[in-house]
Amino acid sequence: MIGLDSLKQISDYEWEIPRTARGDMRVPVRLFATRELLEAAFDDKSIEQAINATTLPGLVGNVIVMPDMHQGYGFPIGGVAATRFPDGVISPGAIGYDINCGVRLLGSFIDYAAVKDQLDDLASALNAHCPSGVGSKGAVRLSEAELNQVCENGSKWALKKGYATEQDLRRTEERGCLDGADPDKVSDRAKERGRAQLGTLGAGNHFIEVDVVDKIFAEDAAQAMGLREGCLVVQIHCGSRGFGHQICTDYVQELQGAVKRYKINLPDRELVCAPLNSPEGQAYLAAMRCAANFAFANRQILAHAARQAFEVVLAGKTPNWHLPQIYDITHNMGKIETHAIDGERVKVCVHRKGATRAFGPGSPELPDEYQTIGQPVLVPGSMGTASWVLAGTAASMERSFGSSCHGAGRVMSRHQAKREVRGETLRRELEAEGIHVRAGSLPGLAEEAPQAYKNVDAVVETVAGAGIARLVARLKPVTVIKG
Repeated sequence: MIGLDSLKQISDYEWEIPRTARGDMRVPVRLFATRELLEAAFDDKSIEQAINATTLPGLVGNVIVMPDMHQGYGFPIGGVAATRFPDGVISPGAIGYDINCGVRLLGSFIDYAAVKDQLDDLASALNAHCPSGVGSKGAVRLSEAELNQVCENGSKWALKKGYATEQDLRRTEERGCLDGADPDKVSDRAKERGRAQLGTLGAGNHFIEVDVVDKIFAEDAAQAMGLREGCLVVQIHCGSRGFGHQICTDYVQELQGAVKRYKINLPDRELVCAPLNSPEGQAYLAAMRCAANFAFANRQILAHAARQAFEVVLAGKTPNWHLPQIYDITHNMGKIETHAIDGERVKVCVHRKGATRAFGPGSPELPDEYQTIGQPVLVPGSMGTASWVLAGTAASMERSFGSSCHGAGRVMSRHQAKREVRGETLRRELEAEGIHVRAGSLPGLAEEAPQAYKNVDAVVETVAGAGIARLVARLKPVTVIKG
């Protein structure tokens, strides 16, 4: 078993498990963490899972682990791995069940002090306009033909239907649509689960949050994004709902046979995979892109609903209640990208599971307004604590496949949180701090208690200290909507 004394310390924020640590490793593991965060990581199997991930065929560079790491299905949450395209592999477990779970941030010109007395009404309006909870159904009901269009077009479908603006798409990763999605590669069961769920938040760690911009750390980036101290912003955190979950479930089962057919030896069957250029790998990639596009459209419709809620409550009470989009990022995705590996430009499939893209300045994928500052990186905290806006850096392109952390990272299972925290007590505590809470379930609220997560400030300090992201702004919650 690997211990802390087996790791090579590169800096206060960076460590390495060398390839020689275990005989079947193909590449090293590079961990971004403080000593304190790293010591805590040994409490679960996340580091063991990162080492297991180094056995995937076709890997290049390092397997990367972010400071919000915790144990996942086969592959650690907070993990990044790149396989050579097209002869490397793709692994559903290294992408995650909630495909394209991500965060959207909407900005505003609304001063918190001017609307403080309306926040309770705003919480109720957001709760009413944005369906949440397990099995929740949205206002947008789709025929199978319409669902196929969502799968193929993502946010472009939402634009055509009047739920989006051109700026929304420009400020969404991949402009809200991955090419190569094929609805024929999606099971009938997944389509059945997805048809009624577009425009819904779900439960678990998904939320809508109204925050105040508490402090600006980088004026240039904040100005480009439209962030102003004392103004409200809105975070929307959700993914592809039961649609994406079923797609992952289907292909985890399907690819169990593929590893035998292609004679791929793995230390953990949860890392099941297939060659990218195989029929099985191509089918999963096409289905995963359907789920990704569904999630982009889902967050877009929720953004539209949030804008309606703001208009209902604040029209006539403040001069400008509009919510322009700052950015939308994904943190459970497999993307075909080109990166520099040992001085060579290499086309790879980057698996990011509980890790976000953090492209640096000058990246052609970014909209013009963010070319000089780098990609906005959105890092929500645990409920009731700060969230952060960061920006990608040139160093992230060189050292982490253009990636950064995605949140605080759990330290307590949902079952343990429910045993140790009473939902009603937590709600009273949050409201005593001035946070207006709407929750469909008090046990569900307890699952997401702040003490169930790592200290998000320590996580953010790590990626900033390592240089793979820079601080832009800290956000403070004033309204939380949970399923």
